Amino acid sequence: MAIRTPSRPLRGISAVVALLAIGAAGCSEASDAIDSAKDGAKKVARQRSVFSLDLGDCYNPNNKGEGEEVLVEIVPCDEAHAGQVVGEFKVDEAAKYPGDEAISAVADERCPVEAAKLAPDTWALPKGVAVFYYTPTQESWATGDRAVTCTYTKESGTFTGALNAKLKPEQTSFLKGSNGVYDALWANQSEKDYVEDDLKGYKAQAKAVAAALDAHLAGLKGIEGTEVGKLREQLTKTAEQWKKAANAADADAFYIAYDPAFTGIDPNKTVAARKELGLATTVPADEAEVWAG
Repeated sequence: MAIRTPSRPLRGISAVVALLAIGAAGCSEASDAIDSAKDGAKKVARQRSVFSLDLGDCYNPNNKGEGEEVLVEIVPCDEAHAGQVVGEFKVDEAAKYPGDEAISAVADERCPVEAAKLAPDTWALPKGVAVFYYTPTQESWATGDRAVTCTYTKESGTFTGALNAKLKPEQTSFLKGSNGVYDALWANQSEKDYVEDDLKGYKAQAKAVAAALDAHLAGLKGIEGTEVGKLREQLTKTAEQWKKAANAADADAFYIAYDPAFTGIDPNKTVAARKELGLATTVPADEAEVWAG
């Protein structure tokens, strides 16, 4: 029986949902039929409207075809699941539906921020898990739906365990500062490939990264540990290079400062401090690739 109610798309994973009929298929063993029926009953009992997903919920989409999601299967986080809700916010009120692209643009910007609040250590994410989101459709917008639901979802396969692990104050402080540095780097990236074509833009980026490093260093002052101390010393020197780049008189001066500045925030240089703090120590592949080049 198809569910004909307003639905919401999950960007990257789409589905049109139908409730599963419970019944024993032609199995060679009676026990298999019974187990299958029990699994089906459990799945149906766990169905919940996509509109009622709550922060922290672990769930499975109901199919992998194209379309829009109406129901999802809510499961305990210690069971295999494809996604977990990591944030929610409302888009600006508007008389008319702003369109998929406009809402997606807002979600692209906001959902990583919301996700970082619940699961700030992206290094600890299971392989293949990334930020996705449910958004209003034109139909649901007409009923008053304005919510964007942000998720960490595995596009293929499942993972187990909740992503919102409890962190110690020193771990939280480290991650806040570290994430801020890389956020400043990429959020201020110039659209031009060469410094000569946008010296002003590259200097603005350097200024933002230098400020983020100063904030990170302030947070590290309150954290004890030999490796953290070494990282603090190294990042202090790195911050000076970013400040030189920010104040460069020309492109040549910028390049001279930028090379050691960029190398200084190589995530590989944080591994020892992360290990000392009890955080994940495997550099995500996409980050490792950037600095490897």
